[in-house]
Amino acid sequence: MAGLALAALGLAACDTVGSGSGSRSIDPDVYAARQTDLGSLTQVVNNNPSDPEAWNMRGSAYARLGQYDNAIGDFNRAIQLNGSFAKAYANRALAYRSQNNMSAALADYNRAIQADSNYSPAYVGRGNLYRQTGRLDAAVADYDQAIQLDPNNAQAWHNRGLIHQSQGRQDEAIDDFTKATAISVTAAEPYVGRGMSYLAQGDDKAALDDFNTARTLNPKYIDAWIGRGLAFEKRNEIGNARASFAQALNIDGKDPRAVAGFERVGGRRGETYSEQ
Repeated sequence: MAGLALAALGLAACDTVGSGSGSRSIDPDVYAARQTDLGSLTQVVNNNPSDPEAWNMRGSAYARLGQYDNAIGDFNRAIQLNGSFAKAYANRALAYRSQNNMSAALADYNRAIQADSNYSPAYVGRGNLYRQTGRLDAAVADYDQAIQLDPNNAQAWHNRGLIHQSQGRQDEAIDDFTKATAISVTAAEPYVGRGMSYLAQGDDKAALDDFNTARTLNPKYIDAWIGRGLAFEKRNEIGNARASFAQALNIDGKDPRAVAGFERVGGRRGETYSEQ
């Protein structure tokens, strides 16, 4: 069951801490708010066309809206204005990575580190790219460096924990997730990660506690509901498992983990399920 649980949740494989739904579609209200932010930042750019930080900030706003070509254009301008702007290189790298242009992303992460070898987020970003492409030892080395530079980088702790977890080192994973929860107290992702490691160790009560905390922090975070479903399933609380998987499907009806879990515990589409 532990192996099934880890596979079903996809190793809690969200890169960032505090992103909630990861790369899933943006809530319409959030999108509208970000469009408003974009308008304000455009005014800042127009008023300060020689300020690389203004271009970088608007590029980040474009990226949050999924408008990666526009984002890259703004990061290009920021770098033209300041060729040693590590943050802009790292942000452009993330935009390239979001377009699956891994070679361009890696080159930009390397440039960011060359521009500022103490810029912790660049190591985290490169580590994420290495993790995504299966270079796990290199990823861990980058997360180690990021933590050394900034012990309060929750993403580095969290993402290193994901690698420990994927390699079966659950105690080390739990330690890293715990550090991430202490740094980023409102982020749901580290609780889901730690819950999955607890589940792999057979501690379904501790796992359920963490999934419940993640659900409270972000009720729309589908991984928290899937984790709850897995924990209830392991406890043979099938009715509660159906209710949690059903809630996950309400968030994303096509999520393969939620679909498989719901079917596994005998759930039927169109019926209403509640916890007991």
